[in-house]
Amino acid sequence: MALGLFRVCLVVVTAIINHPLLFPRENATVPENEEEIIRKMQAHQEKLQLEQLRLEEEVARQAAEKEALERVAEEGQQQNESRTAWDLWSTLCMILFLVIEVWRQDHQDAPSPECPGGDEDELPGLEGAPLRGLTLPNKGTLNHFYERCIRGATADAARTREFVEGFVDDLLEALRSLCNRDTDMEVEDFIGVDSMYENWQVDRPLLCDLFVPFMPPEPYHFHAELCCSRHPVPLDRQGYGQIKVVRADEDPLGCICDKTKLGEDMLCLLHGKKSLARPGSEVETLLCARGAPYLDAMQVMKWFQTALTRAWHRIAHKYEFDLAFGQLDSPGSLKIRFRSGKFMPFNLIPVIQCDDSDLYFVSHLPREPSGDAPASSTDWLLSFAVYERQFLRMTSKALPEGACHLSCLQIASFLLSKQSRLTGPSGLSNYHLKTALLHLLVSRRPADWEAGQLDARLHELLRFLEKSLLEKKLHHFFIGNRKVPNAMGLPEAVRRAEPLNLFRPFVLQRSLYRKTVDSFYEMLKNAPVLISEYSLHIPSDHASLPQKLLSCKVSRTQRAGVQDAPHVHTSGGVYRACPGKTVGFVGSLSPPGNPGPTARRKESHTGSWFAFMPTGAYW
Repeated sequence: MALGLFRVCLVVVTAIINHPLLFPRENATVPENEEEIIRKMQAHQEKLQLEQLRLEEEVARQAAEKEALERVAEEGQQQNESRTAWDLWSTLCMILFLVIEVWRQDHQDAPSPECPGGDEDELPGLEGAPLRGLTLPNKGTLNHFYERCIRGATADAARTREFVEGFVDDLLEALRSLCNRDTDMEVEDFIGVDSMYENWQVDRPLLCDLFVPFMPPEPYHFHAELCCSRHPVPLDRQGYGQIKVVRADEDPLGCICDKTKLGEDMLCLLHGKKSLARPGSEVETLLCARGAPYLDAMQVMKWFQTALTRAWHRIAHKYEFDLAFGQLDSPGSLKIRFRSGKFMPFNLIPVIQCDDSDLYFVSHLPREPSGDAPASSTDWLLSFAVYERQFLRMTSKALPEGACHLSCLQIASFLLSKQSRLTGPSGLSNYHLKTALLHLLVSRRPADWEAGQLDARLHELLRFLEKSLLEKKLHHFFIGNRKVPNAMGLPEAVRRAEPLNLFRPFVLQRSLYRKTVDSFYEMLKNAPVLISEYSLHIPSDHASLPQKLLSCKVSRTQRAGVQDAPHVHTSGGVYRACPGKTVGFVGSLSPPGNPGPTARRKESHTGSWFAFMPTGAYW
């Protein structure tokens, strides 16, 4: 009982002590009102909401970036898969193309049914070329035309060659006498090339092309650099090369007398003290390009024109005709003008021999297709004219007597020349005709070139040209042609080079190609009419002249201004004796009808002089 009362008292005392009104706490604060509490709670709630929105935006942005990365990765994987598929397809196409090309080459190398013993190279699909249904004259008409209209030009060509060679020999001798052997170029003997020396020229006036090789003075020499020996070869530099002017002390394979000190009692047997002290800067300054040791074609052209002018002034008093330059862009295009008004053109072309071969660098070729212009003046065109003449000569020995290969070329050249006069020049030239003939010569048996097959071979030559024009592809005969006999001695770099397409300008110039094709078919269309007309009525420039000239030599010479001068009749012309002068002569001294030995220019006669004038050239 007492314990219960005690507990009740303890509870009452505790309640009284803890009552806030009886004993207030110092740190206890009572909120002023409930509205302020509510306002603070709302502000805190807004903060929390803003933070929640920020976090949601951050999460959304990260999710978008992740999705974009995944999309880019998928696209990259798809591109890799497509690229792999495309590379595989390209590889398969290349393999297929190589297989087709190898098969085509094998098919071309296989002998043709028409020529079981021959090598039918460069003749794929020739049998189907129709020439647009145009026909050529028959065998009898062609033979009659050739005998009456073309064969007569051969005799005139021989007399023209003899006269030009004698005059050029005298001109070059004068040029050598004016040159300083220590500083000037050394001019060598000329070389006859092209149609006049291959016996197939039919154009009038007859034109001789002569190469004039030259060499630098010691201690210099020329180092040839063929563009075809480089891999890969730019398309615009195929068929070109550069010529580097090198001193003896700069040549790693040359003499070592300049590289080491010789004793006072020692002397180089190749180069004396005088040769080491020769001035050499004149050669580099005169003929080389600025800032480069390579020979400049334009500088050489200017030097050659100046040298020819000086040489002609040296010997002009010996001759009764004038000498002038024919074309401004050709340094050696010369023209002899006689007092009668007639003229005789010829070309002297400065060339540089490529090493020890018959390949020559030329600054220009007047009648060969130039194609694209050289990239710079240090690029020299490669000429195979000497090789072409040798190949025709070598092939003629294996052909039957009286073979028709040159007759085909002459007739085709005649038709092309007449067509060019009618419609103007086109992209087709005589060099293309000769190239086509060279390809046919290695593809046919010798028996196929008998004289009786003139019409068949001419028809085949024109069909070959048609196919080449339609394909815009005519390969150079020597560059990259493994079918050329090894006996020709071609440089190995030329034999292994990529084939050179002579019709490449047709790929780049559509207007020129269209004009050439139209002119070619127009030539075929006019061929029967031209051949028939010239067979019946032979023009004066294609007729044979010897008989007419032999009967009137004296009267025509008198009209030239020599009334009482005695004449010496020769097999190649007329010699006119004029007292009081001393000059060499050219020609064959013999009475009419009795040909004698040839007397060259270097012989002279004191008290009289002889000037050779071939029949058909002076009057």
